Amino acid sequence: MQDRLRYLQNLAEWVPMLDARDLVDLVAVHKAGSLSQAAKAQGIAISTLSRRLEALEASTGLHLIDRRADGSRLTLHGAQIAEAAEPLSNQVARVHRTVEILREGGLHLPVRITATEFVIAEVLAPRLPDLWKLGAKFPVHLQSQFDVVSLAGREADVAIRMSRPEGASLIAAKLPEVQMGLYAARSYLSGRDPRKLELRGEKLIAYEESSATLPETGWITQHGLNRAVLMRSPSMHAQMRAVLAGAGIGLLPRAFAGREADLVELPSPSGLQTRTPWLVVHRDLQRHPNVSLVRRWIKASYRDLHGD
Repeated sequence: MQDRLRYLQNLAEWVPMLDARDLVDLVAVHKAGSLSQAAKAQGIAISTLSRRLEALEASTGLHLIDRRADGSRLTLHGAQIAEAAEPLSNQVARVHRTVEILREGGLHLPVRITATEFVIAEVLAPRLPDLWKLGAKFPVHLQSQFDVVSLAGREADVAIRMSRPEGASLIAAKLPEVQMGLYAARSYLSGRDPRKLELRGEKLIAYEESSATLPETGWITQHGLNRAVLMRSPSMHAQMRAVLAGAGIGLLPRAFAGREADLVELPSPSGLQTRTPWLVVHRDLQRHPNVSLVRRWIKASYRDLHGD
């Protein structure tokens, strides 16, 4: 028994006392990829973030940040500690969110919705009056982000994602499928017969090649059209604006492109896939009145979009 106590005492002396806040900062850097982006996400100055990380390095006795002229990034040790600390970071975020809910009574607490720029601008923002009509008296934050944010880490309360998320803590509901079509502006066609176009010889507009998991990107590759792509963007909104301007041919959602009088849907090779959006919320928030109301509004917005 004495040997066991002595072992625990020695272990306690060896393990450094770490500040949870500093570990949260390290996780933020790991996710953001740079000190500047992590500081922005945390809402603090870069100097403050750098000072906290230096304190963490001193506590651990490890080199965690590789500081270079072209920017700072985590070392291998830093990345390993950040990965181990991510559950703690999520728990800290949950505590902060719980404190906010209790302090505000939940009545006026903002609901943060994250989705792509296109969904925010074309689906949700125009339908905000419908949410007010449902009786919402709380602020709504529409966060336009291409990267997937963490609901477990409370970076958002509700998310619309274009692939089904994984995680036992997440509740996902399928939204109506998004039908895709191949479109060009009348000015681009300049009187040409859409049925006679050879896509390999046209100017195509598409997602970045790094978005290889997206059905649209796979379709372009499958039909050997990568060399015809003259504009790439991670933003569907930017792609649609370029097509409307007559810059080229793009794969666009029919629910939106079909409403544009200046756009013509083109015959396309087989295999044009649909997109399935998912409405996602953390299990802890699924019954919160504000979140429930927002989820109901989003589902109604998508039904209205597709005429269901």
